[in-house]
Amino acid sequence: MTAESHARKRDAAATKAALLDAAEQLFAERGFDRTTVRDIASRAGANQALLFRYFGSKEALFEAVMTRGGFAQLEATPPEHLFAEALRSLLLDDSERRDRSLETYLRSTGTDGAGAALRDQLGEEYARALASLTDEPDAALRADLALAWLLGIGLVRAVTRKDPLASASPEDVARLTGPAVRTLLERSEQAEPGVRNATPAAAAPPGAPPAGPTPARSASGS
Repeated sequence: MTAESHARKRDAAATKAALLDAAEQLFAERGFDRTTVRDIASRAGANQALLFRYFGSKEALFEAVMTRGGFAQLEATPPEHLFAEALRSLLLDDSERRDRSLETYLRSTGTDGAGAALRDQLGEEYARALASLTDEPDAALRADLALAWLLGIGLVRAVTRKDPLASASPEDVARLTGPAVRTLLERSEQAEPGVRNATPAAAAPPGAPPAGPTPARSASGS
């Protein structure tokens, strides 16, 4: 391969990455329907024709963005850490976020066609992973409630920007949601009498080590 062909390959890779980054930002800010190909190309500093050359369509680009973000997070994150990681992504500043898929999910509500199918698939995959954390007969409902809480936090914090949640620290939000999520997604069996067998990492504060099982208090309260 010549030096010229190497340069073209590097330029193509850089342009594709710039288009993906721009699309990820705009889909999270505006949703699928309100983001245009022209907007994406303009933010990426690229020609619209290159977007179609590399991705084929806006729908295919949306799929690439969701695969790189939400679906990659699902594959890389154990179910017991998924709620905490997704919550962390929602709470970080835009410049710090590694994944904005749940924001895209929120802002793409009502989307038709391929965008809607991908959005729905992402929601189903998140719910399925969360449901695996509990053996209760209503596991699917519990998972949907946990997912709804995640999306609700994202809606208030990133979309409506209502205080005090909009300006609350990630640590405070995680600290207050953690116990409820652990209760919601706990398993029914007991490791031993008086020991609660929960999913300790389901909503741990950012950077905090997973908590262990909580022994029952004695009759004396000690």
